[in-house]
Amino acid sequence: MSEITLVEPQKKDKTRCNVYVDGVFYCGIKLEVAVKYHLKSGMPVDKARLDEIQLETEKSQALDKAITHLSATMKTERQIKDFLTKKGYTEAVCDYVLEKLKYHNLVDDYSYCRAYVQSVKGKGKRALYADLIKRGADKSAIGQALDEVEEDDGEALAVLEKYMRGKQPTKENTLKGLKYLIARGFEYETAKSALLKFGGEDEDY
Repeated sequence: MSEITLVEPQKKDKTRCNVYVDGVFYCGIKLEVAVKYHLKSGMPVDKARLDEIQLETEKSQALDKAITHLSATMKTERQIKDFLTKKGYTEAVCDYVLEKLKYHNLVDDYSYCRAYVQSVKGKGKRALYADLIKRGADKSAIGQALDEVEEDDGEALAVLEKYMRGKQPTKENTLKGLKYLIARGFEYETAKSALLKFGGEDEDY
């Protein structure tokens, strides 16, 4: 059996408190709920019971916060879960909120990935994949979204032309341009095709 080691008011919201279990922050909860269930330091506690209490009393508030968070821009499931976790909500509450959001089509990793891929310019598929991984998108959703687009050497050419602006079209500089495109996430063949369209020689780079 675990033990509540500290219950303290939150600095930014005095109507809520932080609950620490075995010396580690476990969750945030309304002050009135803590009083109702007599949560205090030194009290033996089952973590599952704390999950039940928070789910019962705060699931609606957590859902409202998640919807507000979504109102500005689309989010991945991971981003929503990270947001709620930072707010002090337990796994049970996070799962409840995500289930509701998915049911109402308010969060969907594939839709997020597809929108991101369509909106970002000047990056190849590898860079887009890395960006979406950082945003916590599901790997299968990323793969599906990227499979639906062809990497465009015209876009790579535009990136190369901007990079080469003011530079002499020497072999050394064009080679650097090729490396720059690859660093931007373009596949080698796409980068080389753009280089040839720019006027580079058809050599083995």
